Amino acid sequence: MNLTDNTIFITGGTSGIGRALAEALHARGNKVIIAGRRKALLEQVTGANPGMEAVTLDVGDAAEIARVTADIIRRFPDLNVLINNAGIMQIDDASSAIDEQLLIDTLTTNVSGPIRVTSGLIEHLKTRPQAVVMNVSSVLAFVPLAVTAVYSATKAAMHSYSMSQRFMLRNTSVRVLEIAPPWVQTDLLGSNDEPRAMPLAEFIEETMAVLATDADEILVERAVPLRAAVGPNEMGFVTAFNESFLAG
Repeated sequence: MNLTDNTIFITGGTSGIGRALAEALHARGNKVIIAGRRKALLEQVTGANPGMEAVTLDVGDAAEIARVTADIIRRFPDLNVLINNAGIMQIDDASSAIDEQLLIDTLTTNVSGPIRVTSGLIEHLKTRPQAVVMNVSSVLAFVPLAVTAVYSATKAAMHSYSMSQRFMLRNTSVRVLEIAPPWVQTDLLGSNDEPRAMPLAEFIEETMAVLATDADEILVERAVPLRAAVGPNEMGFVTAFNESFLAG
């Protein structure tokens, strides 16, 4: 991917990986528009990054997505990169009844949201000579974390959707990339100070280096073993992974 001279729309751009990606891309001379639900946080990020733009968007609201994506195309006709980053992660228990609101919120934000945002922008992106749809999934798409079963399942869904999308867009100007982060020090599950998680700055540095290549799957070194675990004997790996997580 060309890392300069793009016009980039990124959802979930007020914290964690989303904000760090937005700032890294902004620093490279791209026009970056971030989206998030809370106006105060959007203003905080744009205030710290002069020239960055922001729009309020709840990716769980289909009508709002339709309105905002149409407005983005009108205001930023050079838009050529979409990064679907917004997501939520909550603890659940797949051995018991799943809380209905947790289920709806996670599916709506993590799956329906990026599909709807892409749907609102895809025809415009096809008109650009070089365009990118980038979906942020997780290594949990390949090796689920059992205590976040619904979240892990949504990331597996986005991995699958990204592959279908990549195939269907193969004869267009639009590339489909997938970032599959490992455990990173962010607000998700209160991991900012988690020593087992990858420091955010280190993750962004490695991610930007891989983005500069022709790779379709953007994997930092820590993510590679988990990506490679998928196969006929994957349950053994999943069991060991989860036992290690619970052991602390």
